[in-house]
Amino acid sequence: MFTAEQSLRLSAPGQISTPQDFLKAIGRSSETKISIDSWDAFWRTSGSDMKNAGLSIQDRRYILWCMEKFRQNQPIEVFAHEPRPKKKIRGRGPAVQFGKRIRSRRDQ
Repeated sequence: MFTAEQSLRLSAPGQISTPQDFLKAIGRSSETKISIDSWDAFWRTSGSDMKNAGLSIQDRRYILWCMEKFRQNQPIEVFAHEPRPKKKIRGRGPAVQFGKRIRSRRDQ
């Protein structure tokens, strides 16, 4: 397991130097997700600390997963992805398909 200094040295120079840069690179903004000032404190952050900060379980898992991939010296461009956009149509199932409301002949 790498320490924070070792993982910082293994990353591309000048690319990521703060937790805000890391969160921005993985597609999560530091304003809405979590705000940690020091790089060492960011790497010591656990899932329970993120839970106390008010992060959802999906965001906690994704951030911790990305932190582990970064520790393994994988490039961020390979594993990072943007968050899903909001659904435009509420509901699931046969009532809504391909963005259009499906009406049954039985209801007429």
